[in-house]
Formats: sequence, C-alpha cells, structure tokens
Amino acid sequence: MIMAVPGASSSRKKIITALKFAFFLGLGLLIIWLSLKDLTSVERTQIMHSFRTANYYWVVLAIILGICSHLVRAARWVLFFEPMGFKPRFKVTFYAVMIGYFANMAFPRLGEVTRCGILSKYEKVPFEKALGTVVTERAIDMLIFFLLFFLMFFTQLGTIRDYLDEKIYPSLVAKFGTLHYSRVIFLSLGGLLFVLILLWFALRKKLMATKTWIKVRTLVIGFWEGLKSLSQIRKPGFFIISSLLIWVLYFFMLYVIFFCFLETSVIGLGAGLSSLVLGSVGIMITPGGIGLYPAIIQETLLLYGIAKPTGLALGWISWTAQTLMILVLGGASLLLLSLNHTENGKE
Repeated sequence: MIMAVPGASSSRKKIITALKFAFFLGLGLLIIWLSLKDLTSVERTQIMHSFRTANYYWVVLAIILGICSHLVRAARWVLFFEPMGFKPRFKVTFYAVMIGYFANMAFPRLGEVTRCGILSKYEKVPFEKALGTVVTERAIDMLIFFLLFFLMFFTQLGTIRDYLDEKIYPSLVAKFGTLHYSRVIFLSLGGLLFVLILLWFALRKKLMATKTWIKVRTLVIGFWEGLKSLSQIRKPGFFIISSLLIWVLYFFMLYVIFFCFLETSVIGLGAGLSSLVLGSVGIMITPGGIGLYPAIIQETLLLYGIAKPTGLALGWISWTAQTLMILVLGGASLLLLSLNHTENGKE
C-alpha cells in the first residue's frame, strides 16, 4: 500500500506556482530581448536621447494619479464590508491594497490572498468573506475592461484600418494576390471557429472533466455571484462613481506621460485609450507587465505614427513609474503596518 506523504500536495503546488512564475518571468525577459535585439545603433541612440530629454514632471503627476487610484480602490473596498456588519479602517484597507500589489510583483495572484489575510488579522474580517469581495472586485474590473475594449475598438477602428491598409495589406497582397485582408481575416477566423466547434463536440465530455474547465467554471460562477452581491451595497451611487473613477485615474496616469515627449503630446485621447486597454493585457500576462507592457505600448503607438524609439522609451517610463510606485508604497505600507502593531482591531 502506498502511503501519502504529508505536505506532498502542498509542496507540489508550491513547485507548480514557482514554475509558473519562472515561465512568465522568463517570457517577460524574452520579450525584452526580442524588443531590443533588432534595434539599430541609430534607434538605440534615439531611445537614450528620449530618456534624457523627457519631461519627468509629468511622471511625477502620473505617480500622484496612480496613488489616488489606489486610495479610491481602498475606499471602495470598505463599502463591500458594510452589509456584512464590518467596518475596517481606511488606512489598514489602503495598506492591504498596496501590500497586495507589492506581493503580486513576486508571485501573481499572491496579492489577493495577502490583502485578505491582512484584514482578517487586523480588522477581524473573516478571510473567506474578504476573499469573496476580491472576487467581486475582479469581476467589476473585468466588466469595465471589456467595456473599454469595445469603446476602443469602435472609436479607433479608422486608425486601425489605416494602419492595416498602409502596413499590413501590401504584405498580404504579395502572398494572397488581390484578396483583401478583411477576407483573409474572415476566412481564417471562420476556419478556426469551425475547427474549435468540431473539437468541442468531439471532446466535450473529456474537456468538461479537466481541472482547467472546472477552474474556469468556478471562476465564472464566482464572478456572477460577486456581481449579484452588489445589490446589497448601501451606497450604490458612490460605488459606481468610485469604480469608474479608478479606471479614469488609470487612464490619466498613462496619458499624462504622453506629455513627456513633444511627439506624443499631440496624438490625442484615442491613443491613450488604446494604450491603456492593450497595455493592461500585458500586465495580465507577465508579472507586473515586465517586458511585454513597454513592447505593447510601443507597438500601439506605431498605429498613431510614433517612431519605435520614442514609443519604446515612453512604454518603459510608464512601466517604471508604476512599478516604483508599487514597490515604494507597498514596502512603506508593510513597514507602517508592522510599526503600528495593530492586531484584532486594537492599537
């Protein structure tokens, strides 16, 4: 008979988590290398020139806006607990939010568990209830993100089409003749959808039994339950305003950095919206968006006629500002929380 080794499952989960982190960190580093390896000496010189000549007063403003967004997030989080009969102190809630972001820099998704643990320890909020509010937060943020994605798609469609006509269509003509790229995309997507439908009907029973499917199903149910719990919020007006304000501040945190450079200061709000939405995808994929976020910003700004060196420099400045803000505020919050030695709601 095979004996189960105590703690083996926990150790296995830790190893898998570490491997996932190493993979995505490696992916970020690979993207950094890919984005830099083909730069000419002239482009490298232009990037260094952009860093030297950037107006960093706008970066300071961006950091202030970022701090404001986290303050609003902390204030909104307090609202979740009022229907449950809890009223965590705002400063502890803010510390928890920042320490959560700080923890996510080390291991993705660790921050959610960390900030719930802080409220459980210092404010007597049951861990599972705090975790439920975080699931609801994530559902709201994803909903707003998708709304912004569709807004970007419909408002920036002309810019995207112009870019495709100028940069992509000539290459497709060389391969597919005069077949327009929209037809190529339509046929490709249609073929992919047809294959996916066939695979679904052929393998649906096996797919629905996999751990991945169960996790996705659980996540979707959690999102739905979280959204339904919003009916219990006592200040719905403030809740809606604060939820939108968080993303407005995210937008301006990035957009004001456009004014660091003369070239990007004139390209408008649409470029900022595209950069926010697409850049957010980079942050979701790699830890803190390392490597991928600057590369996505640079590629996005190409759509608006911004040269690669300037776009890459802007992307790195924006990423560095966000990362430093989280490291400094997260570390300071951890220190302040320990200095206050507040436990179970008592000073």
